[in-house]
Amino acid sequence: MKLAPWTRISLRTIALTYLGVLLVLPLIIIFWRTFERGVGAFIDSVTTPAAQSALQLSLLIVAIVVPINVVFGVLTALALVRGKFPGRNLVQGLVDLPFAVSPVVVGVSLIMLWGAHGWFGGLENHGLKVIFNLPGMVLATIFVTLPFVVREVEPVLHEIGDDQEQAAATLGASRWQTFWRITLPAIRWGLTYGIVLTVARALGEFGAVIMVSTALPGKSQTLTLLVHGRYTNDHNTFGAYCAATLLMGIALIVLLLMTLLERKRGTAK
Repeated sequence: MKLAPWTRISLRTIALTYLGVLLVLPLIIIFWRTFERGVGAFIDSVTTPAAQSALQLSLLIVAIVVPINVVFGVLTALALVRGKFPGRNLVQGLVDLPFAVSPVVVGVSLIMLWGAHGWFGGLENHGLKVIFNLPGMVLATIFVTLPFVVREVEPVLHEIGDDQEQAAATLGASRWQTFWRITLPAIRWGLTYGIVLTVARALGEFGAVIMVSTALPGKSQTLTLLVHGRYTNDHNTFGAYCAATLLMGIALIVLLLMTLLERKRGTAK
């Protein structure tokens, strides 16, 4: 459909104004409030023991969650695309469940399962504390980031088909050799893009993590919880803005990486 010039200009103006008010303006305000005291004050705020601990904990959770989601995400995608089994549609729905369920509900569910009075609460008597500890935060993050690798790898598997895999099997290649030499190189861009999305989502998760964390500085406080704690509990708005800017800086790096990967994936095609 061909639009008149004034219509195109109006639509672009409305879209840019909408994005500017919702995205650009808040970011400008946060950056201005962060650096109004100078770069030195920002550095001092993000290098406190609490901030360093929050950053290290966030990166630790990412380092645990990403490999787990990669392994199970690829296996799930292969099962959904290459396999035919009863309940396949149910599995498809379960993969998309984190998109539909509120992260807070996820946190409450984990408490009911792994809490002191939950179904598996007896594990605390054996020295394994899940809720209000690192394992609970990892489980919550795994749940909310589960779909990304699956949903990025699955369409690639549909696109490449299984002709080459069948040919390799005919020539005597084992399943592992077929996966390592044929399937993995073919899905590498989709897998990499899914990893980047998983990293971004894991770094920014708040709702599910705060439900299963004590949010104590230096113990179980991630960067998102640090922003919340400084702003709400400590009434340290400047420190909250600095922590938010640090988190946005990491997110910006992830966004740039996503853009580069998308361009390379388009070139590879």
